[in-house]
Amino acid sequence: MLTVDFTRFPLAAGDRVLDLGCGAGRHAFECYRRGARVVALDQNADEIREVAKWFAAMKEAGEAPAGATATAMEGDALNLPFPDESFDVVIISEVMEHIPDDKGVLAEMVRVLKPGGRIAVTVPRYGPEKVCWALSDAYHEVEGGHIRIYKADELLARMRESGLKPYGTHHAHALHSPYWWLKCAFGVGKDGKDAALPVRAYHKLLVWDIMKKPRATRVAEQLLNPVVGKSFVAYATKPHLPRTATTDPAADTKAGA
Repeated sequence: MLTVDFTRFPLAAGDRVLDLGCGAGRHAFECYRRGARVVALDQNADEIREVAKWFAAMKEAGEAPAGATATAMEGDALNLPFPDESFDVVIISEVMEHIPDDKGVLAEMVRVLKPGGRIAVTVPRYGPEKVCWALSDAYHEVEGGHIRIYKADELLARMRESGLKPYGTHHAHALHSPYWWLKCAFGVGKDGKDAALPVRAYHKLLVWDIMKKPRATRVAEQLLNPVVGKSFVAYATKPHLPRTATTDPAADTKAGA
């Protein structure tokens, strides 16, 4: 299940991509399939080990084209272990709402992104997220949980302040909003057989939808995304720096001749 829409966020074979806070690796895997040179980074060692296993399995199965590479590594989003201007593309999906110093994370992403490079940021959308917070304190008052709710214009303003130039936005995963409202209402810590019947039933619906991708639910979600889409997605570029005036000694000599 991808949150980033790659029809709006073009990715070329050979692009060097950083999936920052990659989690289970869903966007990193898609970039690898598209022929990118991918680095998937997360602070969770267990998830990084799983992502590395999937990268190896994808390579073995021939899912990635020739020239594509994939690396999974632990790292700190506030102190990225890469030189300036290392990546053509940076993706950070459902991460910034967890990090107190979100401005610091943006600064690091901009630092490692090449001029002209592209960045995709996704966060929980304000409206559906407010409902979750209202229904359950446990939803966000947990270690590593959500510490803020972004309004769209607030996130875009922070991106601009960091030096990025936003060029597009949309909402995603409308069908997932009711699922999280149900979990918050019946108990966010209850999964599997311990979850309430409405939560289990809706989860089965989501799994069926993800696996089968029926046209009816795809159309329904497209229509509902602007209203109750669970995620807000913003795309931006890092502008090229304007050229500074340089002094040509030979030109100065000619001018003074």
